[in-house]
Amino acid sequence: MIALSIDGKKVWAKEGSTILEAARLYNIYIPTLCYHPLLSPYGACRLCSVEVVQRDRSRIVVSCLFQIEEGLEVKTNTERIQKLRRGIIELLLARCPSTERIQNLAKEMGVLKPRFSSENEDCILCSLCVRVCQEISEKKALSFVSRGTKREVATPFYQPSEECFDCWGCAYVCPTGAIKIENGKLVFPWMKKDLIFSKD
Repeated sequence: MIALSIDGKKVWAKEGSTILEAARLYNIYIPTLCYHPLLSPYGACRLCSVEVVQRDRSRIVVSCLFQIEEGLEVKTNTERIQKLRRGIIELLLARCPSTERIQNLAKEMGVLKPRFSSENEDCILCSLCVRVCQEISEKKALSFVSRGTKREVATPFYQPSEECFDCWGCAYVCPTGAIKIENGKLVFPWMKKDLIFSKD
């Protein structure tokens, strides 16, 4: 076991654990959107960022990716971290203004209205759907396509995938409800072709 401190509290966790895993063992709250305990960490949303102090030097790290070390000092809610999270959630609120999960997190962080122009998206590109498809279902029915502002999640060539066997894991892990199950079909509203498919 490795000893470290989180918000001034001494805690212990198994070697190889991340800061987020250690914090959750002790019910220390760190907000997340792209994390799931059964999936590999991805670090997309950056909401779980924390401040760590090592050898008298402080820096910001992503807690779902950063492995704990003996004597590590972690601060989860400093003014610096609060400011960073508010900036992140403000961008997400501008991207997905009608998404309840984003609205609740924004309210929790004191962000009522973004300064940026609003989009009309639901998907935050957290990759949970892609990871559950590849790591749990062991299929490759979903993946990221394109780059930059055009990046999105899709099936190959935007066509119904033979790899999909209706586990619907992608819809269950989606944190924003972008992927829906309607009348026994998976619905991906953010895709250019309004792809709706099921295995008949």
